[in-house]
Amino acid sequence: MHSTDTHGYSEAIFGMTHMLGFSFAPRLKGLQNKQLYIFKHHSKEERKDWTIVPDHYVNEKLLHQNWDDFLRLVTTIKLKENSASDIFRRLNSYSKPQTLYQTIKAFGQIIKSLFILRYLDEIELRKAIEKQLNKVELSNRFTRAVAIGSPREFTQAEKEEQEVAEACNRLIRNCIICWNYLYLTHKLERMIDEEEKEQLLNIIYSHSIMTWAHINMLGEYDFSEEKRKDSVGILPPENGRMNLSKNGGHKITAKPLNNYGPNFASV
Repeated sequence: MHSTDTHGYSEAIFGMTHMLGFSFAPRLKGLQNKQLYIFKHHSKEERKDWTIVPDHYVNEKLLHQNWDDFLRLVTTIKLKENSASDIFRRLNSYSKPQTLYQTIKAFGQIIKSLFILRYLDEIELRKAIEKQLNKVELSNRFTRAVAIGSPREFTQAEKEEQEVAEACNRLIRNCIICWNYLYLTHKLERMIDEEEKEQLLNIIYSHSIMTWAHINMLGEYDFSEEKRKDSVGILPPENGRMNLSKNGGHKITAKPLNNYGPNFASV
């Protein structure tokens, strides 16, 4: 989130997630424009030798006055009486920021400032964030690859149909991932050279199993004589003719399958 966020949404998220017991760790850009906050008891003399000097102060008075309300809000979320997303949506809906929202933001400014300093100082933290975000982006690309046609939007109008479509997409993704695991397991079991086996294990460990370049999402259509043979035992109707209704009453008459020869039994 950029520091020019006028409503302090990123600061509020930093504050709330910290109180809920987990960390908000986004990828940061434009670090030179980020705002750092400090408590006022640090004197200018004390700060003169600092490499990075914050230029904003935390609103301690606001925190003291509204701390109990902030704790009640956190408790409400932890007890699952309201979700954090609903509360943030409600607080963000007001044209003028509410006192409670300003309190969350003020506390979040402390947590965000500490995170920015860690982000600058710890290369392992930046690598871990980048790796995790790459996994999320890969998962999103995987979902779009499976959803042929309009992958970014639902074409179904009803919620139940949308849930079915999403469940089908998830099932296909899981099938591909399962096949990948089975293939790699089979390959590892057949490898004799221990060095090559170790190299493959390192590749599997350092890469994601969510890969689909080897999958033909559109399928294959084979109309050769060999594939057109009856492989499931579907027999023609007893009366030799079959009527199918179509478009409100129009009839399509199918001739007996044996009229086309022994190989024309199913497509």
